[in-house]
Amino acid sequence: MELKPLGIEGAWLASSPVLNDDRGSFREWFKSSEITSIAGMDFSVAQANLSESKRGVVRGIHYSLASMGQAKWITCVTGAIKDVVVDIRPKSPTFGKHVVVDLQSGDGCAILISPFLGHGFVSMLDSTTVAYLVSSQFSQFEEFEINPLDPNINIEWGLPVNELLLSKKDALAPSLEERAKKNQLPN
Repeated sequence: MELKPLGIEGAWLASSPVLNDDRGSFREWFKSSEITSIAGMDFSVAQANLSESKRGVVRGIHYSLASMGQAKWITCVTGAIKDVVVDIRPKSPTFGKHVVVDLQSGDGCAILISPFLGHGFVSMLDSTTVAYLVSSQFSQFEEFEINPLDPNINIEWGLPVNELLLSKKDALAPSLEERAKKNQLPN
């Protein structure tokens, strides 16, 4: 496995070989010992999630304020996504910045995100399945969202805005600035 920094401290692109033969393919997509060795992060899986989305579905920008935070390991199992990491740490030199990474099934790639970063993605194809491992369980009172169309973050989702499908919760989510004013960002 190789981990390449993405320009925001605590976010990496992971790539691992995909072995193909006449039977199909095999990929070792997660190995905690290598994450610890390369990134210096002890990633213990507390919950595993799968989502299936139509083309244009945006999920995020989500983050957890649980005391231990919530690290994430994301890969695209079928279809294709644009994965987005947003630095929501007010004291960070890259606060408010984001990176976008294209992930697709069979590419051997995943994204590793440290706790206290925002995360979202858009499905670029129908029937896209995303698998993600997280280091803390969902906690209704510690989970927050930022509007994925926040003009100050200015994410290029790769599709026209009128083709994006947001949940009501994400569409009504506050901006990054509003979350900062309410002291609802990581310390």
